[in-house]
Amino acid sequence: MGDPGPDTPMIRALRRAARAARPILARVKLVVAVVNPEDAGPLVDALLEREFRATRLHSSGGFLKRTNATVLLGVDDEAVEEVLGIIRENCHSRTQLVNPMPPILEPGEFFLPYPLEVEVGGATVFVLPVERFERL
Repeated sequence: MGDPGPDTPMIRALRRAARAARPILARVKLVVAVVNPEDAGPLVDALLEREFRATRLHSSGGFLKRTNATVLLGVDDEAVEEVLGIIRENCHSRTQLVNPMPPILEPGEFFLPYPLEVEVGGATVFVLPVERFERL
């Protein structure tokens, strides 16, 4: 029997069995990924395809006042690098033209906004230690 590869049904079944057999209190990390909403759907699909459970939340950024998606995952310590690889594969940077917010002006002043080209997308990822994790 040869190497079954990383995405075969057999490997997925083994991963499920290993996750089910782990103790109730396991060593996990909380992965928080803030991504472009265009990338969130494919990212969550890719995570689910590799048997990672993910929660997607709608959020908005402070700088551009644009919507984002925040993806939350509880991940075993040894799987963090695999999850980061999936995020890298599915979240891409792109440039976009945005109009800056007008400043507060005194009477008689005027502001001509020029669109700015900014880089959006990609992912901002936080990996946090979890003191306690239980799946009930």
